[in-house]
Amino acid sequence: MTEQRKVLVTGASKGIGRAICHRLLDDGYAVTGIARTKPSDWPQEAAFEQVDLSDRAQLSDLLEKLAQERAYYGLVNNVGIVPAGDIESVNFTDLQMAVQLNIEVAIACTQALLPGMRDLGAGRIVNISSRAALGKTNRTIYSLTKAGLIGATRTWALELANAGITVNAIAPGPIATEFFNSVNNADDAATRKLLAGIPVGHIGKPEDVAHAVAYFIDERCSFVTGQTHYVCGGVTIGAA
Repeated sequence: MTEQRKVLVTGASKGIGRAICHRLLDDGYAVTGIARTKPSDWPQEAAFEQVDLSDRAQLSDLLEKLAQERAYYGLVNNVGIVPAGDIESVNFTDLQMAVQLNIEVAIACTQALLPGMRDLGAGRIVNISSRAALGKTNRTIYSLTKAGLIGATRTWALELANAGITVNAIAPGPIATEFFNSVNNADDAATRKLLAGIPVGHIGKPEDVAHAVAYFIDERCSFVTGQTHYVCGGVTIGAA
C-alpha cells in the first residue's frame, strides 16, 4: 500500500482551515493541523499540534520536531488575523502582529518543510491570501499582508520550480466563517449590501475554499505555479 502523503495546515481549528483539513482527509492525505486550540471533535485520523503561532519560540520548537518526521508533501499556510480600521486608526502593534501571523508564520513553516519536499522531489505549497489584497476599505493592515503573501507566492514559485515544488495562492471573497458571522450582522445594511453584491447570489462556504486547495495540492497539478485563484463568487470581476 502506498504511504499517505503528509500535509500540514496552519490555523486548522475552525473556519477555512478546518474545512481544508476535512477535505484533504477525505482525499486520502495524512493531515496534521496546527492551531492554538484543539477542537473537541477533531477527527481521530488526523494529527493535531497545539501551539500559539504568535509565539516564535513555540513555533520554532514545533517546526523543528515536524521537520524530523517523515517528509511533508504539502503545506497550507492558512493562519491569519484580520485587523480592521481606516488608515488613521492603524497602530504598529496591530501591524507587527499581523505581519507575524499572516506572513512570518508562512515563511517559517515553508522553510522548515522545504528540505523534506526537496528530498521527495515534489511538493505543494498553498498560501491563503484574500480578495482584500486588491483593496478593501478599513483593511490597511490586512490587505497589505495578504498582498504580500501573493508576492511571496510568485517569488517562491520561481525559486522552487526546478525542485518539483509548486506554490500557489487562494484569495477567498466573502466566506461564511465563524469570524465573518461574528463581525457582519445579518440585519446590518452594510452586510446586506455586501451579500447583494455577490454575482453568484450567495455567500461562499469554507468548503468552497477547501475544494480549491484540493486542486492545487493534487499531484496532477504540476504545471500550475505562482498563480492566485480567487474564490469569491465573482466579486473580484472587474477589480484592479
